[in-house]
Amino acid sequence: MSKSGAPSSTKTREENEVKIAVSSAPQLRALLKQHGFQITARRVYEQNIVLDQPGGTVRASGRLLRVRVVGKKVICTYKGLEIPGPHKRREEREFSVSDLTECLALFAGLGFTPAWRYEKYRTEFARESEPGVIMLDETPIGVFLELEGPSRWIDRTAKELGFSPDSYIFLSYARLYAQWCEEDEKPVGDMVFDA
Repeated sequence: MSKSGAPSSTKTREENEVKIAVSSAPQLRALLKQHGFQITARRVYEQNIVLDQPGGTVRASGRLLRVRVVGKKVICTYKGLEIPGPHKRREEREFSVSDLTECLALFAGLGFTPAWRYEKYRTEFARESEPGVIMLDETPIGVFLELEGPSRWIDRTAKELGFSPDSYIFLSYARLYAQWCEEDEKPVGDMVFDA
């Protein structure tokens, strides 16, 4: 979720979200427009680099350390353990850096190296005076809608758009991709668009 303002040292930042698989990006854009959502961040290519220690200790612990490249921006993200509840909720910390090479070198010096890459195109939508944001993610394994915000907003907005809680997906893109590869009997590698 796009965040503004300076981080608070006393308040824990939490991500609260669900994914929903959709059949078509153009159809979803039309649906969102019909319901008054406006683009707040235009469609952009993202490259995501998941970092881990040898043996995959970060992933095995249920946490995530990621470096995301969006245009010239480099964003470092830590996601903590999932918090029980009706949606996917966890601590999230983010900061920006100016140099991808130096960022990866710093993490490598601490023992965190690239373990998995995934790519997507993301467009963000919101409605004025509402507390949540909708992300449209176009990935190599399909199109996904992410609703992020307070739980009541997520459920109300999903219902308004024609989705029930049965359509909620709580898996990460890494797990979704592993399932997709298993179903198609393909080796699991990076989730990237074909050249």
